[in-house]
Amino acid sequence: MAFGRLERTARPSPMSDINMTPLIDVMLVLLVIFMITAPLMTASLKLDLPKTEGTSQADVPDFIAVAIDARGQLFVGDRAIPASDFKAHVEQAARTNPQTEVQLRADKTVPYGRVAELIGTVQAAGLNRIGFVAEPAAKAASQ
Repeated sequence: MAFGRLERTARPSPMSDINMTPLIDVMLVLLVIFMITAPLMTASLKLDLPKTEGTSQADVPDFIAVAIDARGQLFVGDRAIPASDFKAHVEQAARTNPQTEVQLRADKTVPYGRVAELIGTVQAAGLNRIGFVAEPAAKAASQ
């Protein structure tokens, strides 16, 4: 019986490169997810705010965001609210905290009289801190 010698081949050397394909796949999936969800995170209420040079965002701890669109519809936050319910909503906020600020965003096509009526309603409810929100002039120039 003859025993033959089996040839041993050299093992391949360990791979020292990182496989980038799974990383790139995951990053592309995340990019698509963010591209789809990013527009949903912005405010859904579209207003054409007046442009001014002196606008700045203030850090107000307790506020109510009130908006009037071009048709005259009132919004508290992003929720449409009838004018009849608005006064009760503002009075409830005044009872909770009389220092609550009302941040007013009005479309530039809304008549001044309508804005003045809204301010009168807010002040009659007991809130005297009213801030007007406008877009910075630099942002308006880039559009």
